[in-house]
Amino acid sequence: MTVKTKHPQKAILVNGNESAAWAGKHINFHVMGYYPITPSTAIAEELDAMRSNGEHNVVMIPGDGEHGAAGISYGASCAGARVMNATSANGLLYAMEQLPVQSGTRQPMVLNVVNRSVSGPLNIKCDHSDIYMALNCGWIILMAKSPQEVYDMNIIAVKLMELDDVQLPVIVSQDGFFTSHQKRRISVFEKRDPVIDFIGKVPPPRRTAVDPKHPVTMGPYMNDPDLINNKYQQHVAMEAAYKHLPKIMKDYSALSGRDYKLIDSYQCEDAEVILIILNSPYKTCTLAVDELRENGKKVGVLSPNVLRPFPKKEIQELTRSAKVVMVADRGDSYGAQNGNLGLEIKAALFDNPDNQVITVLNRVYGIGGIEFYIQDVVALFEQSFEALKNPKNVPLFDYYGHLPGDTNYKPQIEIMKPLTWEETQTGITVTEEEKDGRKKLVAKGANLRRLTTLPKRMVSGHGACTGCGIPVNVNQFLKGISGHVVLMFATGCGMVVTTGYPKSSFRTTYFHNLFQNGAATLSGLLESYKERRRRGELDIPENEDITFIYVTGDGGNDIGQGPTIGTAIRNHGLIVFEYDNGGYMNTGAQLSFTTPPTAATSTSHVGPAQQGKVASHLGPFMQNKAFFHKDSPMIMAATHIPYVATVAESKQLDFIKKAAKAQYIAKNYGFAYVKALSACPLNWRDNPRTENNVIAAGVDCCYHPLFEIEWGNLTINYDPEARDKKIPVLEWAKMMGRLKHLAKPGNESLAKEFQDEVDRRWERLKAMNGSNVL
Repeated sequence: MTVKTKHPQKAILVNGNESAAWAGKHINFHVMGYYPITPSTAIAEELDAMRSNGEHNVVMIPGDGEHGAAGISYGASCAGARVMNATSANGLLYAMEQLPVQSGTRQPMVLNVVNRSVSGPLNIKCDHSDIYMALNCGWIILMAKSPQEVYDMNIIAVKLMELDDVQLPVIVSQDGFFTSHQKRRISVFEKRDPVIDFIGKVPPPRRTAVDPKHPVTMGPYMNDPDLINNKYQQHVAMEAAYKHLPKIMKDYSALSGRDYKLIDSYQCEDAEVILIILNSPYKTCTLAVDELRENGKKVGVLSPNVLRPFPKKEIQELTRSAKVVMVADRGDSYGAQNGNLGLEIKAALFDNPDNQVITVLNRVYGIGGIEFYIQDVVALFEQSFEALKNPKNVPLFDYYGHLPGDTNYKPQIEIMKPLTWEETQTGITVTEEEKDGRKKLVAKGANLRRLTTLPKRMVSGHGACTGCGIPVNVNQFLKGISGHVVLMFATGCGMVVTTGYPKSSFRTTYFHNLFQNGAATLSGLLESYKERRRRGELDIPENEDITFIYVTGDGGNDIGQGPTIGTAIRNHGLIVFEYDNGGYMNTGAQLSFTTPPTAATSTSHVGPAQQGKVASHLGPFMQNKAFFHKDSPMIMAATHIPYVATVAESKQLDFIKKAAKAQYIAKNYGFAYVKALSACPLNWRDNPRTENNVIAAGVDCCYHPLFEIEWGNLTINYDPEARDKKIPVLEWAKMMGRLKHLAKPGNESLAKEFQDEVDRRWERLKAMNGSNVL
């Protein structure tokens, strides 16, 4: 409940992600290392928008993945900085290796975890499977039920983590979509001063990596018994956090007028049946309690505001009158016959020598974001009433809300008949030729009229936006591939819009793995296929082979660059096809390493304090998308694979021939990499009808030059200068809303820097063109 305090507060209508950003702005963290993942991405987006308006000075550093973002955060904290990060689900798991490093070396920071189901299968909705994974990482974990609590818990977290006898990192957990995306009216301080006064100035760090007068060694190798002593010190620090947290919450309540305790409880004083639940459903549960109390049922509900340190004593006290406790877990600890919260509640009650015997029921509910209504709460209480009569009649552990399904159901795959070997023959032949000491590939027989009659492997009916380049590029690439294919897609728009269960847009085998591990996954599949075929275990005709193709984009070859390079160095006989749409489009158009410099994205806003300068004495991360776009083809060429190529839908015949060459290389020599410039009209902010022209302009300005590298020798396939078609980069930029600011008066230097870098790369390509050495 909000009351008047001496520090003015104002009411704003925000969701949980926005309220985390408000807290970040008021705390004015030094650094935020981040990486986009639904549903937490908007925290970084909102902070970046605030920064572009000059509302804070948080240095926003985009990672190459969640693991990289966690490393950025750890490094910043080792410099004594106040640090913030945000992630969800598989992003948290990808960063997990860094979490014990952060806590084990006692480096405070705040990580906002927006709860989401951990895949697979892929699901972006809420459950607590991610936060449960972090229980043993040594982090303090605060639970925020509402946008208001998200704002307040972030402030409380900073105060707690910096205490001298705590010095531990803190997770602030909120429910994905239920809290993160639902708007609520909350109160925030009108000015930053009360927040800074409460948390205090940044304390002198006990250790820092940036003090030459006092050099330190951080994160050393540690033998026994030193390691157990280190872990004991973490235990002591967590106990200190448990001691300090009630007072900090009380002090913050006095400051804000909002009451905070270790556990929220309702009608538990005389309750015979108590429901224990985490986060956003708590308010719904209180309404169900009121309804049942009107019918004479002695019921109550409690919800911990902190999972680490676990409030065992408070739970023991609040359940003292209970005969049955129902624990609702939004996640399962598979094989334990309990969810994680259920296990902890049972342990807490078992440890209480003064407590009467209590029957503890545990139900897993709401996985994957299933709604939880008052009638569902009542249903759980009804099961508890049955246990109150006779505990043996009710299973101690079960799921709630799942459907039995039809055990006789068989997928109707006849709707999408698999393509035969004959239906996929392109008629293209690829041969090798020697010329001037260089080995080259020659593709013949690519007849566009005939190729357009071939059936598509990715068919209509997908959910891609109008004008999306992904279906265009994938199908155009596959026009050059003869025979059977297995397609693997990384997480991204191409995957999401084509495979919503139980439907599929593919007439060939398709499978998915996460952003960061696609190429490695496909290499395992390929080598298993080859070995099983060698052993005679697969019923495939000798002359009908399979081509394995990994399709990535939407930033997938940022976070997945390492495994892609590893697969290339091993030289597996597969193809990586990258559709480069210049951003993390499937999560809302955040900047990626392939985003053009100065481009406006949802994490690189253009505003009065952030105009997109590429070079500045203030440092690169003080500006909007300040670094140049990644040259992925040259990175792949540096692995010395047999074939690298760039393609564009505006040059169809060149595109299809290069696909055929890539298949030839994969079958005879090893790894092949092909990259297409792929349109995204929604986020490029241009006209879907003109995308072919936009792509052509991207080629003509040499932002996306067309070339191929065969066994280390580069050939430019289309030279706009020689054809008198080369245009300035600015002419291409003006075709898209994301870059239109480059044409505004005052931004001439930005356009020049962009042009100079494109020209430098183009001149380098021309120097390599036809050379047997470069």
